[in-house]
Amino acid sequence: MPSRPSRPLALTQGDPAGIGPDITLAAWLRRGELGLSPFLFLGDPNVLSARARQLNLTVPLQEADASTASGVFADALPVLPIAAGMDVVAGEAHVVTAKATIAAIEMAVLLSMKGDTCAVVTNPIAKSVLYDAGFGFPGHTEFLADLATRATGKPVMPVMLLAGPKLRAIPVTIHIPLKDVPQALTSDLIVETCRITDHDLRTRFGIAKPRLAVAGLNPHAGENGAIGKEDEAIIRPAIDALRNEGIDAFGPLPADTMFHDDARRRYDVAVCMYHDQALIPAKALGFDDSVNVTLGLPFVRTSPDHGTAFGIAGKGIAKEDSLVAALKLASELSRATGSNR
Repeated sequence: MPSRPSRPLALTQGDPAGIGPDITLAAWLRRGELGLSPFLFLGDPNVLSARARQLNLTVPLQEADASTASGVFADALPVLPIAAGMDVVAGEAHVVTAKATIAAIEMAVLLSMKGDTCAVVTNPIAKSVLYDAGFGFPGHTEFLADLATRATGKPVMPVMLLAGPKLRAIPVTIHIPLKDVPQALTSDLIVETCRITDHDLRTRFGIAKPRLAVAGLNPHAGENGAIGKEDEAIIRPAIDALRNEGIDAFGPLPADTMFHDDARRRYDVAVCMYHDQALIPAKALGFDDSVNVTLGLPFVRTSPDHGTAFGIAGKGIAKEDSLVAALKLASELSRATGSNR
């Protein structure tokens, strides 16, 4: 009896005017060289065809679904069609395409929740375009958590992890203005973020006892209250609570000394207090090959660690490295867990 084809990854189109189509085509062309697992592209085949012509690439496309994608992947890029709603011009974002962008994400989550695909990999979206269409979430991470909550009936707290070859970093607060961070930051939020991080590093990344280095909020981690009270009043109690639970968290540490080579050897993940505190070192140490991973979801989700790059879409200079890394990591994480959680 022939074996059942392996489940593919579900790869969303992202904003069709951005570099998502470019890097998808490039990744598929290197599938054999890089040993990529099969992926099913959720988006408009006309966008892919037009972009391939613009880039002078020969990429055969074949309409497919989750059950057939793996079988055709060697010979053609499998596409589950979702019409963009207009003729897309590379680099020219349009609100009309927002509906299809959202639909692709919803379909990817549905397929992975059903077990038809093994993970969700998302190409970059343009949040401003989605906001103009009435999108009610700060970004991908929060939308995915809402979809998971609706699917399971259980509250889901997403945790953003930037995973690169030299650094894993997590921001406790994500897409909020810097001025709002001190008010949003609580001991409970830090504790829950670290619990989810510890759990997923164990179960998905195979780290038996993760070491969590927790950054301070203020310069020099507050200098014992001389440069801000939050480090002692909010962050230190959270670390104490985590250690009482058996989680190897330590800090608060001055963020300016956390990311050099010797410091990074002492931990498995840096838990940072706000978006740029985590993403600046993560991108500096691995701009082309870092991956955005959402922890805390009942399915594996990864994404390239860059935006839509409208300015270079269709010009043949977009690098597929981060998407390739996202596809590879999604495949590894899905194998590590064996099935959707």
